[in-house]
Amino acid sequence: MKSDNVVTNRRESLLQRYLERSAPTSQLPGGDSFAPGITRRNVLGILGGGVFSTIKAFTAEPGPNPRWRTAVGLNGFESASRKYKKNFPIWEVLDFASRHGFDGVELVQGWPMGDYPRANESERVAALRRMYYGFGLQVFSIQLGADGAFDPDPNVRQRWLEDFRDRALFARRLGCGCVGLWPGGPLRGQTIDHAIDRLSESFREVGKTAADLGLIAAFEIEPPFVFNTEEHLRRIHAQADHPALKIIYDPSHFDLMNGSSGKPHELLQRVGVRNIGYVHLTDTDGTLRDGGTSKHLPCGDGHANIAESLRVLRDGGFRGWIMIDAWEIPDPYDACVKGKRMLDAVAENARPM
Repeated sequence: MKSDNVVTNRRESLLQRYLERSAPTSQLPGGDSFAPGITRRNVLGILGGGVFSTIKAFTAEPGPNPRWRTAVGLNGFESASRKYKKNFPIWEVLDFASRHGFDGVELVQGWPMGDYPRANESERVAALRRMYYGFGLQVFSIQLGADGAFDPDPNVRQRWLEDFRDRALFARRLGCGCVGLWPGGPLRGQTIDHAIDRLSESFREVGKTAADLGLIAAFEIEPPFVFNTEEHLRRIHAQADHPALKIIYDPSHFDLMNGSSGKPHELLQRVGVRNIGYVHLTDTDGTLRDGGTSKHLPCGDGHANIAESLRVLRDGGFRGWIMIDAWEIPDPYDACVKGKRMLDAVAENARPM
């Protein structure tokens, strides 16, 4: 009974939130949460009842934050759910993001339920849009694997490119401005040089597809990957040689590629801010988590100079998306709060008097 009352009282405020955020903002009216009393059935009832049937896609223009747009990454909640056996209902995650002034989210394959729809599954795509836009959030990017992009078999690479085209079209129809790519997987009998050549060739085609759809495609390499050094990163990007193919800046991975010095911004400067598609913001202590990838930590809890990274991005003219990357952090909510606080502080300090 209590949850029904909560939802009834929130219908109007939810619609008001959307209307006030049609031109995206970084602050939300009010501070109350309906998450403690809401149920999955209530959320679906609101979103399916036509309240948000006229929602239009958000534009790529920045909100009141003059520097960048901020997002929550669902990968943090997926990884914490899997690794630490925690439960994060999607409606509570989205309500949290909305209340804390985030502009959008990045999706991860398979979480909270099922794979991405195909581009031609219009009803499923529309339902996904309604769910996120109902909380005033833009889906700015989807995460995609790219192991097939450097397979030795040209037929496998061709099939991967065909699948990417469908995924990119799905992202565009969802309202995304970016797609993220992770080229994991083994060498499969080829040399690293041949793998880089093949990956770069595939990524050049990725850039063409992204440009045709008005998207930015951005890739990330990590310590467990066969591509895991500054040289690999820069060669892949240079050989792909397409303006719509860019790099994801993740301070934890850049720190390890820069000698675990706590100064990932040095590698960022060598790569060039102009080559960054979007950012996965996280702190790190320069080690691996449990033998896996770079250890992600909430901003301020590691040794990386995150404020300097943000200054370099700001001064380099970066005006894109910054997602709080809480990968395998036990409390992704805490990581999102700390990351958003740092972003807002840097933006506020840069605001003209």
